[in-house]
Amino acid sequence: MLKINRVHHIAIICSDYEVSKHFYTQVLGFKILAEVYRAERKSYKLDLEVGNQYQIELFSFPDPTKRPSRPEAAGLRHLAFEVDNIDEAVAAITAYNVVVEPIRIDEFTGKQFTFFADPDGLPIEFYEG
Repeated sequence: MLKINRVHHIAIICSDYEVSKHFYTQVLGFKILAEVYRAERKSYKLDLEVGNQYQIELFSFPDPTKRPSRPEAAGLRHLAFEVDNIDEAVAAITAYNVVVEPIRIDEFTGKQFTFFADPDGLPIEFYEG
């Protein structure tokens, strides 16, 4: 049987590099590990440290609509980051004028979570650990 150890990385293609770089490093606070400009591709590659654990969630819904980003659509649903304190996490990003949905309670775990979007509209979730 195939043995997969962990998710190695999640690749996000952004429409405005500087805006997204600011969002992921200053608003979300991810540490820059490496930044490379690939002249032949006219492209930057920014490696960010997000911690020591990643998680992928696979969802299915009957007859999902073809939308690129919102939940309940075919394809990648969202990125979820665990936080220690949901209220502190929300306060930290709303200080940067990030619009955050109301905090909800997971009906199965009783944990708090909320959604917001990156600069390109990619849904991101904070889930309280």
